[in-house]
Order: sequence, then C-alpha cells, then structure tokens
Amino acid sequence: MKLRARHLWLVLAIVAPPSQAFRIEYGADRPAELAACDQALYTGQRAEARSCYRALLASNDDVRVKAEAARSLGDLRAANGFFQTAVEAWPEDPAVRTRWGELFVETHQDNEAVRLFQESLELAPDHAPAILGLASISAGRFEDRTRAWVDEVLELDPDNVGARLLLARMSLEEGEVDAGDEQLTRALEIVEERGLPPLEIHALKASVDLLRGIEQSPWTERALAYNAGFGEIYATPAHFYVITRRYREAAELYRSAVEIQPDLWAAHAELGVNLLRGDCENPEATVAEAQRHLAFAYQGDPYSAQTVNTLRLIDSLDNFVLTRHGSADGDEAADPSVILRLHRDEDLVLRPYVLELVNRSIETFARRYGFELEESVIAELYPEHDDFAVRTAGLPGIGLLGVTFGCLVAMDSVSARAEGDFHWGTTLWHEMAHVFTLRATDHLVPRWFSEGVSVYEEWSTGPLPGRHIPLHVFEAIGEDKLLPVAELDQGFIRPTYENQVVVSYMQAGLICEFIAANWGQTSLQAMLVHYREGLDTGEAIERSLGVTPEQFDAEFGEYVAAEFGTVLDNLEPWQRARDAAWESAAQGAWSEALAQATRANDLFADYVDEGSAWLVKVRAHDELGDAEAALQTLREYRRRGGYAPAALMQLAGRLSESGSGAEAIAVLEDVIQVAPLQEDLHARLGDLLLEAGRADQALVEYQVLAAMNPHDQASVHFRLAQAWHALEDLNLTREHVLHALEIAPHYREAQQLLLEIVR
Repeated sequence: MKLRARHLWLVLAIVAPPSQAFRIEYGADRPAELAACDQALYTGQRAEARSCYRALLASNDDVRVKAEAARSLGDLRAANGFFQTAVEAWPEDPAVRTRWGELFVETHQDNEAVRLFQESLELAPDHAPAILGLASISAGRFEDRTRAWVDEVLELDPDNVGARLLLARMSLEEGEVDAGDEQLTRALEIVEERGLPPLEIHALKASVDLLRGIEQSPWTERALAYNAGFGEIYATPAHFYVITRRYREAAELYRSAVEIQPDLWAAHAELGVNLLRGDCENPEATVAEAQRHLAFAYQGDPYSAQTVNTLRLIDSLDNFVLTRHGSADGDEAADPSVILRLHRDEDLVLRPYVLELVNRSIETFARRYGFELEESVIAELYPEHDDFAVRTAGLPGIGLLGVTFGCLVAMDSVSARAEGDFHWGTTLWHEMAHVFTLRATDHLVPRWFSEGVSVYEEWSTGPLPGRHIPLHVFEAIGEDKLLPVAELDQGFIRPTYENQVVVSYMQAGLICEFIAANWGQTSLQAMLVHYREGLDTGEAIERSLGVTPEQFDAEFGEYVAAEFGTVLDNLEPWQRARDAAWESAAQGAWSEALAQATRANDLFADYVDEGSAWLVKVRAHDELGDAEAALQTLREYRRRGGYAPAALMQLAGRLSESGSGAEAIAVLEDVIQVAPLQEDLHARLGDLLLEAGRADQALVEYQVLAAMNPHDQASVHFRLAQAWHALEDLNLTREHVLHALEIAPHYREAQQLLLEIVR
C-alpha cells in the first residue's frame, strides 16, 4: 500500500495553544502506561494527567504511545507527526491508521479520516474500530448506511461500548427513546464490569431523562461526583435540546458546560450558534455575546469550519439593516413587534412586502390556531445563499430555502436565486407557520406535524394557494413509499431513498389537509395542545381524532387513492403529451402543440410548475392568432397556482389593455411574491393603483421603484409627485416635480403638474 503524506491544515493562520483533550477510551488494547494517564483525566485530575502524558512524550520509545500522549495533551500537530512516523514504521498495522483517522475526525477533516479508515479495512476487513469510525462520520451526516456499519461492529464484538453508545445516540436523535435507553443500560453494565469510566453513558442517560421531560436528572449528579469538571454532562443533553428545536434551553445547558469546563471548545461554539437562534427581543446584544463565545471557541479549535464561517457571517451583519416595527394595526409601542434584518442593498425594496406578509401571517395563524404570540419575531433574508446556509447550519451548500428557530425566521432572499426559481412569499409564509407550531407547543411538536401544518397552510392560506407537488412524489405514492404516520419523522431524519425528505414534506401536508377536511381545522389546533402536553403522535391522534394510528393510516391511504388515483393512472400519458407539446412548439408546429398541450392539461390540469403544458398552450393560441383564448388560458394557469413571472407579467399587460385594471393589479401583486426586483413591475403596478384611486398604495410602489435607483430618475420623481399630489401633500409634490424638471427640463407632464400646483 502506497503511503501518502497527510497534514493537519489550519482553517486560519493562527494556531491556538494546545489544550487537553477529553476522550474516553473503551478498547481493551489501550497500552497500560496510557491507561494510567487516562484514569487521572477521567476523574478530573487534569494537572496530574498532563504531567503523566508529558512524561510519556519525554521518555517512551514507542512512537505510537507518543502520538496518543500528544493527542491527549491537545498538541494535534505533534500527534499528526508521530502518527505519520508510526504508519511508516508499522505499515501493516490497521490500528495505527484508524487512530490517525480519529485524529482527523477530531479536527473536522472527515474525508481524510474516511480514507484512513478505508485503508485500515484494506489491511484487515474485520477491524471493528475502523468500521466504527466510518459509522460515526456517517451518523454525523445522518446517512442511512450508519446502522448497517454499527450492526457489523456489534456482530464482530457484541460488547463494543462505542458501537452501543453510537446506536443509543442515533436512537435518541430519531425519537426512539426506549430503544436508546436499552442500549445505554447494556453499555453501563459493560463498563462497570470492565472498570471503565461511565461518564459518557451518564451524559446520554441524562439526555434520556430530558427527552422524557425530566430536567433535573440524577445522572447529572452521578457524573459530577465522578468528575466535577465533566462539561459534557450538560453539553450532551443540550444537543438533544437543539435537535428538538429548544434553542434557549440548549444555550443554558451549554453555559453550564463551559462554566465547569472552560476549554470545552465545542460547547462554546454551540453556545454561540444557539444564542444567535434564541433571543428575538435583544438581537444586537445577543449577536455580541455569541461572537465572544465563538471567538473563544476558535482560539481553542481553529479547525472548525462552523465556527469560522459563523464568525465571518457575524462580521457581515454590518451590511444588514435591522428595523423594528409595531403590530399590524399600527401600534408602534405594541409588544410583540416584528424585527426585519435585510441587506442594505435590498432593505427599502423588500421591506414593505416582507413586513406586510409577516403581519398578515401572524393575524392568519393566530386566528386559525387560537394562539397569540407573546414575543417578537425576527425575519432575516440573505441575498447570498451561502450566508443563509451558514446562518442555518454553519456550513455552505445546504439545499433549504428557509428555516425557523422558534421566534426567528431566516431564508434566502429573492436575489439569492435566479428570478422565478422560487416563490419567496410562500417560503416566508411556510416558515411563519413554523413560528406558531413551535411556540404553541413549547417546541415539543414533532417535525412531521410542524412541516405538515406549514405545507398545508402554503396550499390553503398562503400567497400561492393550491397544491404544488413535485412529480417524484407522485411516483413515490405509486410505489407505496409513504410512511405510517407514527413513523413519519424518520423520513425527515434518516431518509432511505433519494428525495424521501421532499416526499415526507408532501405526505405531512396531505395528512394535515386530510385531518382538516375530515375532522375540522380545530382538530389541528387540538393536536398542537396535545403535543404541548407531551403526548406522542399516536396518543395525539387518538385524543384529537378518536381513531388509532393504524385506523388513521388506513383512512389516509383511501384519501390519497381518491385524490390522486386518476393522476397516477394518467401520469405517463400526461408526460408523453406534455413532452410532445414542447417538442412541437420547438419545431413551430403550433396546431399540434396546441392539441398535445390541451391533452396534457385534460390529463393533469393542476400541474403548473416547471415545464407546464399551460405555457405551451398560451404560446400556441398566440401563434395561431387567438388572443382571447391565450388570455383565458393565462387566467386558468394563474388560477391553478402558476407563478412564472414572465407569464404573469404578460397576463397583467393583457388585462390592463382590455380594461380589467383591478384584476391586473392582483396579478402584479402576485408577481411581487416571486420576482419583486423588476423595475417595470413597480412602475406598472403603481400606475394602475394610482389610476384606481389607491394613491397610498401607489406611493409605496413608487418609493420602492426609487430605491431600485433606475436609470430614468425623472420619471421616478414625476410618479412620486403624482402620488403625493393625489394624497394632497403639495410640499412633497412640488419637491419631486422640481427634481423631475431639474433632470429633464422639457418633461411636459411634469411642467403641467407644476403649473397645476402653482395655480
């Protein structure tokens, strides 16, 4: 096997001083001299442990022992060098490569660690520590194959403590608390038999108690009695607060963790990240405190991409404008308020639309779910998708559009994606529904139900009504891939096939739609109450709906079959007709394109997303000279939820030309929800509003247009002058008309308006 040189690369140039690493060794092959040092560390005798490891560095002749001693001291560069030498000296020893791989895991370099684990398995296919290393990395990525690797380790070594702890952690993360607790009980028996430290098990047992609603766990006291400086006894349960979206509670536990173990860098980092998620009343102060903890975490662990990226994001917040707004009824002193964080280049353009939608969603959901928010809400829109991704997960590259942290909503801004690529208004509406389901249940709502309510509200009350279901979801329905309701969270947490997360979103939305249709909207509200009381999904369904989960699944299956049976039967012929329509259009065969598009729409009329046959039909009518049919087709496309900006702008123009100004206004307002950065959109909408006698709304559009700094400034000022004139403010009318004439002295309409106000 060819040996490749490997190095620990620093994320930034500054290298932190070494700090002592706390890591429990469960393997029976730990050298006795290292085990003696380990025992001092486990029991909180840190100074003694450091002296012990240093002595091994100075006097031990085995470079493998030196590598482990340096690693335990936190001197990762030295450890890396020793491991490099050890692999050269023992090239056929899989354990050396595995231990080196664990060093790379510790420095967040998982890809390099995976390569080392794989090299170990090439030398010894049954080397359990390497398999467990692969499993631990896979678990952190929430990959489905993790469990198979853990099972393989336990087949090789049924008493492998590390494998049982990883399996327990995974079970707890997936909501299988009893299964996780069983693994922990067995692991505790093993470590007690072997005289190993139980600290990690105590921390996970405390997490079990937390997930069962027991906040003061006796396992915490046991761990602190064993080692008073064991910060993970708070940090591990805090992790489970995070994954159940209780960020403020998590922050308090992380504070306790760093208080008793100040060099627990990961806890400082998580504390900083969770502070950014949890306080919506004092966002500036919260950002400052978060930055302090993240900077401290970086000093101790400069390899963490999450820490570095989040610090950079905080620095970039100077480019954002933070504004606080009163309630929807205009009471600026009202509490709670709405806080917007928008990029300074977009603030004046997007602010009125974001604020209106947030306020409207609050009113809508308060009425529909009988719950009034008692704290402020923050909405943040990021024009750079990677900034949003870092805000969400600390790393770029995630595929989400928006995320909710209780009282805080963060999402892609309009400019983060290509025009028309996503409907930002619907995304914000979806996330605002999460604010209600999370706060109404004290964050105890399971993910599937919170997502289901948000999707259902998108379809029923949002700015883009109607179902929007991707084609692969219909394929999954046809292949009977929907999950039982009691297991639906699994589809979000550890998907087993491609696109299962999206399928689970749609299934959850359909379930909420089914509940509302058959038991009434109040049944959704009742389920939120039961979740707040701590009931699980099966119990909440029985209490709210009066059926067992099994009965519910059977009835829901019948509902899905009735709703989509025809679509599933027609899916293949619809796809053939749609594709044929587009092919005919590309060839200019407009009669054939019209025929195929009509057939496609007859088979699946509600498909209005990318590649919709409705758009081919509009073009075909136009090419064949039937403008009225094209208009009616555009109307039907919009009625069914079509939102392509170009199509809607075309529809608005035709409506305006035909004298349907009120309908044209409604269409242009739809365009704002998907593509508000078009100058022509605001000019046209403002003109129609002014013509309709809605000068106050026209003024908003003209002010947005002015904020976009268009080339034709004279026209902008003239429009503003018209709006102020209609609102009977002569001073502002004069100011703007003079600006228009200063730019374009021969602007005839501006001259006439100036003459009118002078008279």
